[in-house]
Amino acid sequence: MFIEQPPWFYRVLFPGVIWRIPAEKKCVYLTFDDGPIPEITPWVLDRLDEFGVKATFFCVGDNVRKYPDTYQMILDRGHRVGNHTYNHIQGIQYWSRHYVANVQKASEYIHSDLFRPPHGHMRFPQVVRIEQDYKIVMWDVVTRDYSPHMSPNGVFNVVKNYTRNGSVIVFHDSLKALRNMREAMPRSVKWLLEQGYEFKVFD
Repeated sequence: MFIEQPPWFYRVLFPGVIWRIPAEKKCVYLTFDDGPIPEITPWVLDRLDEFGVKATFFCVGDNVRKYPDTYQMILDRGHRVGNHTYNHIQGIQYWSRHYVANVQKASEYIHSDLFRPPHGHMRFPQVVRIEQDYKIVMWDVVTRDYSPHMSPNGVFNVVKNYTRNGSVIVFHDSLKALRNMREAMPRSVKWLLEQGYEFKVFD
């Protein structure tokens, strides 16, 4: 459970960030990390169109640089985007000035006030600095679609077992998640709609 749904004491370490946004009506925030890439992101966009739902894509700056047409597809389809650093780096492995510089480099390609740290790892000074320019979005449910130890059915069960009103759910439009995500994401979206959840994007 610690991985799939971070416990309260972990959330306390980052009091100013977004983990979950409950509402009077059941809602969820569907998000995708690590894209865009032409091998999978257009497929994700097509599936979301079929369901008529919108999502937020936390994009890696270097991927946007390499695949601008794929990135533009996300915008043209009416989805939200966020900054996921330029090189998908973990904050705890870098001095704050270098980490912030990497985020700023990504902002040259990704024009958004949303930021998600890769792996959710940041030093406290990095949080303080980045909060000056961004809403930091973590998650309430991480599907683990990227894990070779997970099956598509296991990923789907994570969504079923941990989603609640206001959950921020993480999938990945990346090659490492391809096998699990392609099967589990559409099943999850269909199930969530059947349960009466509304899909929202961040203000």
